[in-house]
Amino acid sequence: MRLAILGLGLMGGSVARALRTRAPGAWTVSAWSNSGRGPAAAITAGAIDVAAPSAAEAIAGADVVLLAVPPLDCLKLIDELAGPLRASLRGGAVVTDVASTKRVIVERAVAARLPFVGGHPMTGRETSGFGASDAALFVDRPWVICPAGAANAAVERVEGLVRSVGGVPLRMDAREHDAAVAGISHLPLVLAAALTEAVLGEGSPHARALAASGWRDMTRLARGDPAMGAGIAATNADLISDAVRATRVSLDAWLADLERPGGPDAREIEARFAAARRLLDADPGERSDGE
Repeated sequence: MRLAILGLGLMGGSVARALRTRAPGAWTVSAWSNSGRGPAAAITAGAIDVAAPSAAEAIAGADVVLLAVPPLDCLKLIDELAGPLRASLRGGAVVTDVASTKRVIVERAVAARLPFVGGHPMTGRETSGFGASDAALFVDRPWVICPAGAANAAVERVEGLVRSVGGVPLRMDAREHDAAVAGISHLPLVLAAALTEAVLGEGSPHARALAASGWRDMTRLARGDPAMGAGIAATNADLISDAVRATRVSLDAWLADLERPGGPDAREIEARFAAARRLLDADPGERSDGE
């Protein structure tokens, strides 16, 4: 099988490395990116077969075309694949992606009449670029598949790619996906940025010097790619807004407890912490290395 990866940073690079490690010889991989840095590094690392000088040359003859770029860049590539690049798409090829939002991307691809299957591996890091890629990134992690009306053979081909890199395909409606990740992935990103703004922007001048693991863990996501965060916000704004409003209700309740006349009731505060812990303990899917 031939795979073309458009964009070769953390996600695309990890797919390329995983195929070399887990399915040697099964896939021929070409790659292209705007800067060319990722494909050049991947050639040196032996992770891909071809560093293509253009997107058209990368996708020529490919069975699967993987869009491994942020959401807004995915939309641009979909427009190009539906326009000037369509002639380079092999008949029977399928296009898929790894973007963190699905509704807007799937709708754009369907409207463009592309053979498209939406995808989102539920794993990631705050670091970016091919140098951050890892062949084990997808192992045993869910990889959401949004068929978007594509032929079953096309969906199964994408699922085959997912299994080849160690992922676990999980078919899901695009809106269901966006609603779920708005809470578990996109809201934490917004909260990490908001916490950073609140503490380092207007907080104690000693905060930075005293910060330790708790601060590091809570703000890790704010160290990610700003363009990626902006693309996520732009393509899932309504559901992220719902999650922010729900969080604001919870924070207002915390504020009321903390500002209770006569001082907070320690037993009630303890009960709230205990209730939150029980919710986490009841979640069998909780892992520290998810996106």
